[in-house]
Amino acid sequence: MAGVLIAMKPGATAAQVEAVAARLRQAGARAELIEAEPTVVLGNGGDRIAIDEVPWEAMPGVERAVPLSRSSRSVITSPVEVVEVAGVAVGGGHGVVIAGPCAVESREQLTAAAQAVRAAGAHLLRGDAFKPRTSPYAFQGLGEKALELLAEVRELTGLPFVAEVLDPRDVELVSSYADCIRVGTRNMSNYPLLTELGRQPKPVLLKRGMQASIEEWLGAAEYVSNAGNRNIILCERGIRTFETTTRNTLDLSAVAVIKATTRLPVIVDPSHATGRRSLVAPLARAALAAGADGVMVDVHPSPQTAKVDGAQALDPEEFSSLMAELHRIAVAVDLALGAPFRK
Repeated sequence: MAGVLIAMKPGATAAQVEAVAARLRQAGARAELIEAEPTVVLGNGGDRIAIDEVPWEAMPGVERAVPLSRSSRSVITSPVEVVEVAGVAVGGGHGVVIAGPCAVESREQLTAAAQAVRAAGAHLLRGDAFKPRTSPYAFQGLGEKALELLAEVRELTGLPFVAEVLDPRDVELVSSYADCIRVGTRNMSNYPLLTELGRQPKPVLLKRGMQASIEEWLGAAEYVSNAGNRNIILCERGIRTFETTTRNTLDLSAVAVIKATTRLPVIVDPSHATGRRSLVAPLARAALAAGADGVMVDVHPSPQTAKVDGAQALDPEEFSSLMAELHRIAVAVDLALGAPFRK
C-alpha cells in the first residue's frame, strides 16, 4: 500500500495543513492529522505514482515528506520524546554520551575504561558481552561473564551500561543485567529478536542496518514498538556506499530526517561509521551540531592491544579532549548533556 508522511514546519498554518491534506485526497489517499507539534499529516493508500509526483517539500509549510511502504504507525505517532536510561534522559533537548570498549575483555580492561570515561564525563558505559564477528574464529565476547563484570563495574563507578544482544534466546539474560539493550547493525532486520525486545521493559538502542534505508530502519523500530516497548533510541552508525576511504559512510542527514519524522531520540556512532580514530572526534562534533541527541564512542585504555576494533577506539586522553569539545557544542545548540530524567 502506498503511503507518505508529511512533517509540517513549526508554525505551519491551518490553511497550509489543509492544502497538504487536499493534495493527498486528490491522489486518492486518506489524509490523517497526527497529534504532534509540529503537525504531521499521514497519507495512506492512493496511487503511489500520483503521490510521488507531488513536490511536497515545495508546498508552503512543509518541512519533510517521507514515503512509507510499510507500516510504521506506532513509531510515528508515539508520544515518547524522552527515553530514560537508569535515570539519564535521552531526547527532547537532553543529550547523552555513551563511551567504553567495544568488547569486554577482562575486569582490568573494563574497570580502567569505565573509570576513564566516567572521569571525563560520560553518562553511560558501553561494553559488549556478545560480539557478532565476520569470522567465526575471531573473539566472540565473554558472554554472561562479561555481563557480570559490567554489573560489577556499574556498582564501582555508578555508570549504567548499554549491552548488545544477538539472539532472541538471550534477551531475558541481557535484560536482567543491562540498563539499555542495543541491537547492532547486523541484527536490525532480525524481526524475532526485535519482537522479543518489545516484550521486555528496558530501553532499546536500535542501530541502523549498514544497508538499510531510513524507511526500513523505522520499520525495524516498529517491530519493537508494536510488541509493546516504545522506549526506543535510534542510532545512526553509517551505511555502505561506494566510498572505501572509511569503513562506512556516516549519514548525518538521517538525523535531520528522523527528527522531522518522529519524536524518537537519535544518537550517532562515529566510531563504527568510520573505523578510524582520527575521524571520530570531528564526526562526533558534527553529530551534535546536526541535532543528534548524543553520541556513542569506543574508548579503550590501550587501543593497540584491543581484541576488537582497536583502530577506531580513542584512548582516555583523546576522549577527555572530545568531551570538552562536545560540551561547547552542546551549549551552542541548547542541548543538556547528561540531564537527569524527570517525569
